[in-house]
Amino acid sequence: MKRGKVFVISGPSGVGKGTLCAELMRRYPELAATTVSVTTRAPRPGEVDGVHYYFRTEAQFDEMLAAEMFLETVNKFTHRYGTLLSEVEKVLDAGKNVILEIEMLGGANVKKRISDAVLIFILPPTLAALTDRIVGRGSETEAQIRLRQAQVEEEFDQADPYEYFVVNDDLAEAVENVRAIIVAEGLKADGKDVKKNYFGRN
Repeated sequence: MKRGKVFVISGPSGVGKGTLCAELMRRYPELAATTVSVTTRAPRPGEVDGVHYYFRTEAQFDEMLAAEMFLETVNKFTHRYGTLLSEVEKVLDAGKNVILEIEMLGGANVKKRISDAVLIFILPPTLAALTDRIVGRGSETEAQIRLRQAQVEEEFDQADPYEYFVVNDDLAEAVENVRAIIVAEGLKADGKDVKKNYFGRN
């Protein structure tokens, strides 16, 4: 069975990464699977533990870190996030792709540990549109919004490891673009495997 691939989806806070990933999974559930990350931040209205995130205390996060349970971790806006290695490996071993919606530093760390991971950066149509989305969520203070605005350009400057850039202006179009990337990556093959599988020779 061909092992699945890891696809990392990153971008500035408020760019719509979560909505894009959810819509991609809704339309194309056979394309890939998602895993649930761990975070030390409090749940937002409507978020459920074990569904949107595993919400854990700082002490619990430290214990998981010491036990080497994470593929990657990142500190972001006074909170910590981590991807469980066990969940990722389980999906990959089943021959299915994994989509990780994580921050850029986490994406770079994943690439270091899984060399064939594919990194996709999601961009807003404009910086003004990004600010409007953040304000519309109503979950950030004015100071937090200013901090996020200041970090957008800095994040983009750190996007060198990212191979694909998708603008999330029209959600349907952005979903199709990400799907196209996943399909194209799945069609990549090693010439040696092709000769062995189709021609019976090395």
